[in-house]
Amino acid sequence: MAADLRNGNTPKSSGTPFSRRPIIILGAGIIGCAAALQLLQNGFSVILVAEYLPGDKSIFYASAWAGAAWHAAGGLTDEHKYLQVVSHRHLLKLAKEEPESGVCIVNAREYLEEAPAPNSAIWGKSVVSNFRVLEPGEYPSNFHTGWAYDCLVVDPTIHLPWIGKKITELGGKFVRHKVSSLQELYAMFPESNIFINASGWGSKLLTDVRDEKCYPNRGQNVFFKTPNNNTMYFRNGKEYTYIIPRPMSHGVVLGGVNQGENFSPDVDMEIVRDEIRRAHRLAPEIIPAEPKESDLSYIIGIRPSRQGGFRLDSQRIGSRTVLSAYGFGGGGYAFSYGVAEALLGMVERAEFENVVGKKESVANL
Repeated sequence: MAADLRNGNTPKSSGTPFSRRPIIILGAGIIGCAAALQLLQNGFSVILVAEYLPGDKSIFYASAWAGAAWHAAGGLTDEHKYLQVVSHRHLLKLAKEEPESGVCIVNAREYLEEAPAPNSAIWGKSVVSNFRVLEPGEYPSNFHTGWAYDCLVVDPTIHLPWIGKKITELGGKFVRHKVSSLQELYAMFPESNIFINASGWGSKLLTDVRDEKCYPNRGQNVFFKTPNNNTMYFRNGKEYTYIIPRPMSHGVVLGGVNQGENFSPDVDMEIVRDEIRRAHRLAPEIIPAEPKESDLSYIIGIRPSRQGGFRLDSQRIGSRTVLSAYGFGGGGYAFSYGVAEALLGMVERAEFENVVGKKESVANL
């Protein structure tokens, strides 16, 4: 249940330990929620402020509609690769110890149209289990090569309610509110001095951020109900196609498509037919050429993308520390818990500087 804490019903900073002054997170998608969970588990107080909260079904709440498979991304820096590594570690732990979280392990088949580039997704073989290069004959003849490995997938319909409940149980609070600026957020919580901007592409609209690199990226997928839901297929190349298992929802997600600056909530049946055609070519043993309409449903979400990649940094603005973590596009779940751990480190750094500052003030007395 979202709480309304805008009327001063939170502890004031005067005389309040640093760790109990609420850390304010703008945005309650997977990035904001993962950060909240990590901070709460480490003893910090957290309030999330967002227009959309776990359980919402709006197409603008992209985390509810994500494909959410852990897939090593190509073209990353070493530091950004490690964020995915940390996410994998956390997700693997959840899959093994808390299956009610909606995280599970499935088989994966990845087919490449061309030989892998030097900084391609091949780096992921050092992270996943049971990685092997497929032998000729194990993958369609029109591909250059193929890989098999164990893949982690997250079912957002299960994971978001689960993480929302975890946050609340640990004392975190949700406030449903749409803000137009960070300054508005500061005014709502004057006792706080650490703010995390995890507002996705909404950072383009915040009047004191105006990140013009952010943009909405519409995705539309097909959910196909089938008992054959334990293998992910991914086509790496010009014909961008995936089949992501949803074992707990008894089906698979077929995609994908990217449509910049498109906010339509209506299902485009031409995209549906194209995604089914591509998925059938990729895995005809799983996806029939003409599946029954009764086995199909449709998924639309507006991904929070950003030109040049996501933003993850810390700034000192007056007496406040403002952390930015947004623009992950379709990679939110693959980066989520790694970003959360990075944000925890930034918060702990601010805590350290707060302690050092206090020591210096005492020494000057």
